[in-house]
Amino acid sequence: MRSLKQEILLMGKQAREASRLIAESSLSLRNKALLSIAQELRKRRTLILKENRRDIEFARNKGLSSAFLDRLKLNNARVEKMIEMVMGVQKLPEPLGKILWEIKRPNGLLVKRISVPIGVIGIIYESRPDVTVQATALCLKAGNCIILKGGKEAYNSNLVLVNILQGAIRRCNLPEFCLQIVRSTERKAVKYVLSLNNYLDLIIPRGGDSLIKMVSDNSRIPVIKHYKGICHTYVDKKADLKKAISVTFNAKMQRPGTCNSTETLLVHQKISRLFLPKIIKKLKAAGCEIRGCQRTLKVYPGIKRAKKEDWNTEYLAPILSVKVMNSLKEAIEHINLYGTGHSDTIITEDKRAAAEFLKKVDSAAVYLNASTRFTDGSEFGLGAEMGISTDKIHARGPMGLESLTSYKYVIHGNGQLRE
Repeated sequence: MRSLKQEILLMGKQAREASRLIAESSLSLRNKALLSIAQELRKRRTLILKENRRDIEFARNKGLSSAFLDRLKLNNARVEKMIEMVMGVQKLPEPLGKILWEIKRPNGLLVKRISVPIGVIGIIYESRPDVTVQATALCLKAGNCIILKGGKEAYNSNLVLVNILQGAIRRCNLPEFCLQIVRSTERKAVKYVLSLNNYLDLIIPRGGDSLIKMVSDNSRIPVIKHYKGICHTYVDKKADLKKAISVTFNAKMQRPGTCNSTETLLVHQKISRLFLPKIIKKLKAAGCEIRGCQRTLKVYPGIKRAKKEDWNTEYLAPILSVKVMNSLKEAIEHINLYGTGHSDTIITEDKRAAAEFLKKVDSAAVYLNASTRFTDGSEFGLGAEMGISTDKIHARGPMGLESLTSYKYVIHGNGQLRE
């Protein structure tokens, strides 16, 4: 009987062998597999929801937060959204074999840069079972193999989804080991995956700070980090207040447990007395806790005083930090100091202020007069996403198909020699 370490090593070897085959597969075959996946998800919806209910019950018994339960939960609408996502990826153009750049050199060499798969990608994630389907669909379309390691709270959901996906892939004659999942819930399983530097090309962790730090500290494989989202909404002195109220409310309350929801509201001092009472009243009526700076408390007494740590806290809950700013410059400095480079928005009708904000805020996604909740692969027209990278190298922001490819140089010559 193989040990857990030997089992995971074998998975790496099998994935590496399969990666060479899937890299050579046709677009039509990969699209056929995606269509098969969508059909099987629809057929097996009842079983998926049944297994997810087992995970929900387990998580409730452990006393996990409502935000965690929301990320874990599947229902008819969310399964349908997964199916739509798979079909959206299926309809996207071929990401492989694209000529990204070419040049004819004076010596006659024709140099081309062409998109190719990354190879084998490991995904280490926590509570969201929809990641299982998103990651598989994107990796499959981009010609990559994938090894999944989900959290124990989503164990039953992930297993049933992988069984469905593997069956659909096998029926389309794609390599059997292009999708694998680590079934063990032992903590050491993650470290074994992170040691497969001879077989895995990239690790993508999806989860909280502790998971991402552990993966980054222990991985022998390159890691693309998806750190927390401390997102900001800044309401400028020349904001349309009606627009500002609706955008701020959506950015915080549309789904508070996600990484792209606003955690801090910054308000220019010149409109603070007009704007803050209206937005705070609306947020509180919806069940949102407000933590304000001293100047916010003067405008709206009775709310909780914000502490310094609130400015760099990702709540993932209906809690909002609020601070009054003296200027646009101060707001930009605050965002660049406390933000995590995820998503930030300015609400203003001033074109100069908007241009300055969009240029100087150093985040993966910067918005003008729109909710931070739009930072999402499907909302950006990418079909789906592997996550939202807060790194700057290789991939930044929502990671779609293009982010799951690399490139190689192909050079055509006719006997040229270098002198």
